[in-house]
Amino acid sequence: MFIGLLAVTLLIALAVSALIAVIFSGPVKRIMQRIVPDEISAAWVRFLTFAIFVVGIGGGVRIRDLERYITPRDADLGILELTAERWVIEVYSTVIGTLGAIAWMLLVFFVFALVAYVIVRVFEMKWAHRERGQAGGGGVEGGTA
Repeated sequence: MFIGLLAVTLLIALAVSALIAVIFSGPVKRIMQRIVPDEISAAWVRFLTFAIFVVGIGGGVRIRDLERYITPRDADLGILELTAERWVIEVYSTVIGTLGAIAWMLLVFFVFALVAYVIVRVFEMKWAHRERGQAGGGGVEGGTA
C-alpha cells in the first residue's frame, strides 16, 4: 500500500509539474530570449524546465511525511493506517505541495528576470541615446564668430 501511495504521489507531482512547465513555457522563452543572448537562451529555458520538475516533485512528494505509514510513531499506536481518507489527503497535499514549490521558484525567477529586464532596458536606452548623439553631429562646426 505504501509503495502504491509513493508511486501515485510521484506521478501526480510529475503531471502537475509537466502542466505548469507547459503553461509557463511561452513566457519563460520570451523572457529568456529578451534577457539572454540567443545562443544560450534555449539552454536556460531547458534548465528552468528541469528546475520546475525537480522543485515540483520535491515539493509534492514529501518522503518524511510518507514515512509515517511505514514507521511506528509510538510503540503503543503502531503504524498509521493508510485509509481512503488519508489517500485523498495525501493526493491533495501532493498537488498543493507541488504547486506551492513551483510557485515560489517561479516567483524568484520572475523577480530576477524583472531586474535583469530593467538593466537590459537601461543599457539599451543608453546606447540608443549615445548613437543618436553621434549621428546628429552634436557640435557646432563652421559657424561664424
